[in-house]
Amino acid sequence: MNHAMNTIELYLAAMLIIFSVPYLVWRGLRTEAYAPLAVVQIIGGIVLGPGILGAVLPDAHAAVFNPQVIMALNGVAWWGVMIFVFVAGLELDTSELWTNRVETGVTAGLALATPLVFGTVAAIGLVQFPGWAGSGAENWQVVLGIGMACAVTALPILMLFMEKLEILRQPLGQRILRYASLDDIAIWGVLALILLDWERIGRQAAFVVGFVVATMAIRALMKRLPEPDRWYVSLIWLAACGLAGDWSGLHFMVGAFLAGAVLDKSWFDRTKMDLFRNHILLALMPVFFLSTGLKTQWDVGGVAVFLAAGLLLFASIAGKLTGVHLAGRILKWPKGEARVIGWLLQTKALIMIIFANILLDRQIISNDAFTALLLMAVGSTMLTMPIVTPLLKPRQG
Repeated sequence: MNHAMNTIELYLAAMLIIFSVPYLVWRGLRTEAYAPLAVVQIIGGIVLGPGILGAVLPDAHAAVFNPQVIMALNGVAWWGVMIFVFVAGLELDTSELWTNRVETGVTAGLALATPLVFGTVAAIGLVQFPGWAGSGAENWQVVLGIGMACAVTALPILMLFMEKLEILRQPLGQRILRYASLDDIAIWGVLALILLDWERIGRQAAFVVGFVVATMAIRALMKRLPEPDRWYVSLIWLAACGLAGDWSGLHFMVGAFLAGAVLDKSWFDRTKMDLFRNHILLALMPVFFLSTGLKTQWDVGGVAVFLAAGLLLFASIAGKLTGVHLAGRILKWPKGEARVIGWLLQTKALIMIIFANILLDRQIISNDAFTALLLMAVGSTMLTMPIVTPLLKPRQG
């Protein structure tokens, strides 16, 4: 007797694929030295998407990843990525940024501006051809969006890498965190500019005013709460900010980042925060990687997408290394330090994928541009550990 799988069974089958396949590849091929599990999961999402698995097994792909299953997966992915972005905002240490404002400002400014220029030039070249701009975008939005994607540093993945390299809590690691944190603020600010909707300008103005007032209230409340209550209240605050951000026309992830950025990380136990971030990576983010992979398309053609990805990868790495090298010369860093910092800061992974998802959701970029950016993020992230590990050996020795 044939049994047609219902939506719950198909959803659980999708979850089984999401969690088992990348893990088995990661363990079986021992990819940790160049592709940590998070990177393998991102690649797994691409492979499981319509561009690869959907093309090879279209009927099976359509049966498992039907609209009902995708909607259920998206719900998990939305909440998981909101928490992840919230934690990234929470990691900002404004007091450290202010104390070291000159050094941090010079380095972060050059580390952001130079790859932004390189990426913008590459984007100007891309938009000369059809198929890269989204249906709802002006050219300046496409160019600035792709340019900023080349300038992004993935703060959460950067932290995981530095933990593995045993420099996270060392002075070098803390400096790199300051640079990446300041750039995070600029990135989300530019994103808000790109998404500025003149038809919703009233809502966005109301969001800014309301957010400032609500921030003062939540900070006053948090100071009076015991730490266990702060964790729970922070999730309420996160949901409210995400809702308000999306209602205003910015994006729920802009609201999520701001929700974390205005809170003090000193209000939360550092060990618990690290565990919380790792648990989100373990239990929820693989679903986001899959839902991201399901958006990959190859309509322009595989060769064109890969060429675009290569161009953007070059712009991203060359721009970041050039900017950090200039900062090192200005600030007179020891020989070789700029190279280590530059390669770590060019790590893209999650934050750039989140950034690109927002651009795609708002129809700023096309599916093909999104796929090229996704491939660029994967390539950038996979290069980091193999290059940085030998560079650090003389310093650690």
